Amino acid sequence: MKSLIVYSSQSKNTKKLADAIYEGLEGEVDIFPVDEAPSTDGYDLTAVGFWLMAGKPDPKSSEYLSKLDKNDRLFLFATHGAKAGSDHVKNAVGHAVGLTDGATLAGVFTCQGEVNPKVLEKVKQKPEPPVWIGDADQAVGHPNEDDLSALIQTLKQL
Repeated sequence: MKSLIVYSSQSKNTKKLADAIYEGLEGEVDIFPVDEAPSTDGYDLTAVGFWLMAGKPDPKSSEYLSKLDKNDRLFLFATHGAKAGSDHVKNAVGHAVGLTDGATLAGVFTCQGEVNPKVLEKVKQKPEPPVWIGDADQAVGHPNEDDLSALIQTLKQL
């Protein structure tokens, strides 16, 4: 199997997941930051990783996802400040899938990622802080070894 890993990482959280996927997938595996990502032609699986911005995949990842179509088998992975399994995260994943032109979803993995303290301070000053702000303290130290182990277990089920 030939796999492509594409990721966007603002604070290196999503890159940690991308690197774990790179180490955990069998077969031929290529990995690229989203800015350097090639076409998905010739790949059996495309794993796209992103961080959340305003409840959606970051803009560069969104643009890349919009290039995928029904011929692509897609694994999504994401990091976020919100609690895992929250509506905020579910909606973001749903939005990511909706950006593609019918790509086949092979799997999804998300976990909390530590939010940059400067970003937290800026966000806390907003008149209406985002819904995830109350979960951000629990994101400190993530992704951790347990998160990476859970990611590998998810990959084994593909």
